[in-house]
Amino acid sequence: MTAQAPGIGDVGATAHTSFATWLRGIGVRQIRLITGLVMFAYIFSHFFNHALGNISYDAMETWLRYHVWFWRIPVVNDTLYLAAIVHFSLGLWALYQRRHFRYSTAEITQLVLGLSIPLWLAGHLGAERLSGALFGLPPFNYASALYTYWVAAPYNIAVQFISLTVAWTHACIGLYFWLRLKSFFDWAAPILLAIAILLPALAMIGAHHGGREVAQLAEESDWRQENLQRIAPAQARLITQISLVYFPIAYGAAIGLVFAARGVRSLRERRHGIVTISYPYRQVRVPKGLSVLEASLRFKIPHASVCGGRARCSTCRIRVVSDRSKLPQPSGREAFVLESIGVSANPSIRLACQLRPQTDISVIPILPASMNAELLRKGSHMNIGKERYIVSMFVDMRGSTKLAEARLPFDVVFLINRFLGACSQAALDAGGQPNQFVGDGVLALFGIEVDARTACRQAIRAAANVAANVDTMNRQLASDLPEPIQYGIGIHGGEVIIGDIGFQDHTVFTALGDPVNVAARLQDMTKTLDCKAIVSDEVFATAGISAHSLSRTEVAIRGREEPMIVRTVADPAALATLLEAERVQLSQARSL
Repeated sequence: MTAQAPGIGDVGATAHTSFATWLRGIGVRQIRLITGLVMFAYIFSHFFNHALGNISYDAMETWLRYHVWFWRIPVVNDTLYLAAIVHFSLGLWALYQRRHFRYSTAEITQLVLGLSIPLWLAGHLGAERLSGALFGLPPFNYASALYTYWVAAPYNIAVQFISLTVAWTHACIGLYFWLRLKSFFDWAAPILLAIAILLPALAMIGAHHGGREVAQLAEESDWRQENLQRIAPAQARLITQISLVYFPIAYGAAIGLVFAARGVRSLRERRHGIVTISYPYRQVRVPKGLSVLEASLRFKIPHASVCGGRARCSTCRIRVVSDRSKLPQPSGREAFVLESIGVSANPSIRLACQLRPQTDISVIPILPASMNAELLRKGSHMNIGKERYIVSMFVDMRGSTKLAEARLPFDVVFLINRFLGACSQAALDAGGQPNQFVGDGVLALFGIEVDARTACRQAIRAAANVAANVDTMNRQLASDLPEPIQYGIGIHGGEVIIGDIGFQDHTVFTALGDPVNVAARLQDMTKTLDCKAIVSDEVFATAGISAHSLSRTEVAIRGREEPMIVRTVADPAALATLLEAERVQLSQARSL
């Protein structure tokens, strides 16, 4: 039977599945982000137009034609207004939905500025938009706007600059919360910061230069007659009443309704009952409806949440260790995030910011509370546990106790550090990772990012490197040592669990499993078998290397019923010769 290439139907089904998965991951916050980006594009274009005033007033008016042309295209214009309405409405919804007000400084700044934007822009938008909507007047040009603000009512200069700063700062904080989780943020941050600082400054300076130029031009009556738009006093009063009286009242009422709705919800939740959330070292009781993350924040329980509970980063994830049968099913957004990090198949893993338990629940936060955006971008401390084939190499220094008897503590620490450094560098040069230091011994791991065959070859190479590095160290310190430093090496591989082990900030990435313990016991056996290294036959077999030239021995491992076949090595440097011989043999076979 021959394999068939995927047909058009298969490709279409895959694309449909991918689109459905992406669509499922869109929630309220993602819609707020999209609508915010639409408005940010308009603000950016508007500020760029202002900045052209640093060239001349004519440059501002010239670019304004293109700006107005694009944003007045029916589809674009409708998209802009719809984005503004949806973003504003979802902002009020987020204010209602929020169960706590333990904001960071950036979050509270964004909230206050965001709520104040409609009030700051009311007068400007009223003059620009209501005049056309109510009376059919053409859109204001720069001449009319700058004349109004810089000549007719100069106090409006401060109002416009404040509203410009408020809107831009609110948008930049939102973009920061979104982009700081991206892998490119480290190199892009200085560029983005420069734009965030320079563009509004250039816009203000440009508007000021344009205003002064318009003030000079307006001294000519012909120019005023040709460029300035006039509006009847009655029409101006109506626009002012709507913008500065009726709208603020309606806006304040809307915010008041949000807080009234929050109060009604709080009363209803108390009637619906209380649930107990059990953490590893504490229990709290909260009304039904609160998420696990909100409960953590309410009771000041340390809990990782880089994105602030927006279901973007997944750092708030928890393991549910109680009965999961009565838990609500993951929302579309939660399911999307869990699938993106590869844990959707494990029903015990949930997002604390999305899970709102209706019954008592016991949870364990998975990631340390110290997790931040920088660590998340770099992938640090994100090892929650997975199974993988790992080769463990234990190296232990012989006679360190006797060595310390006649030496100062400083000298002892110096020698042990030199030894551990030699072994660690040997592992690094071979492609492994020094993992743990216990006294005068080191554990190195191979296979964290490579396949099993490569990992086994790396570990064998590392053992040869240890021999070479320690020999070099012994020659360098020959005058200070009564005898050369000796060592023992144990190597074994197999399926283990790797992940972060520890408590709060005191965690270490390591491997857990029987193969790790076996490697440690093989290292101990080098003393009784009078050799420097013991490598399990499993490692040579997986590496695809013949070990017939090495001594074959059966050993009993504590905790194992069957004996294990191992290879004893008197001089680990011989392993380098073994690897080279195997490489030459492969090269000759390929040439034939």
